[in-house]
Amino acid sequence: MLDLNVHEREYDQPIEQVGALIDTLASRRDQLWPTDIWPPMEFDRELAIGAVGGHGPIRYEIQAYEPGRRIRFQFLGPSGFDGFHEFDVGVSFSGRTVLQNTLEIRPRGVARLTWPLIFRPMHDALMEDALARAQVSLGVDPDIQEWSPRVRLLRWVVSGGKARPQEGARWLGTS
Repeated sequence: MLDLNVHEREYDQPIEQVGALIDTLASRRDQLWPTDIWPPMEFDRELAIGAVGGHGPIRYEIQAYEPGRRIRFQFLGPSGFDGFHEFDVGVSFSGRTVLQNTLEIRPRGVARLTWPLIFRPMHDALMEDALARAQVSLGVDPDIQEWSPRVRLLRWVVSGGKARPQEGARWLGTS
């Protein structure tokens, strides 16, 4: 079964300014990935087609990269994750700039259980935090989505009981 998962925000800033956020991924000056509250995105080299890396237990390879416009990550792991996720920038019907994350996955094997029960809720929370981080980087008041009880529980379990129940907005200076 194919699962399509999309998260997006619209901005009044020009496409070049919003697209530049993509180019900072996995760098010391990352303005998109919320590394203060999620495992950092890391690669074996600078952003380029063929670079291998990921975040936490998620592994992928950069399959497509158009600086300032789009980056696509092909899943390499966990086992059973067949698909990709990508960030891209475009223009909405209203003429505003759109930053979007699209994930397309066809889970197989044990991933048919782990994707919907564990990884999808975590992915949803992470992408909402990333888009809020983008808003902050662009000088826009962030739309902060609170983590669900399931995400708070999963983060607590994964951390061995060390994670606080809700760290969500701390890095934004809003809590």
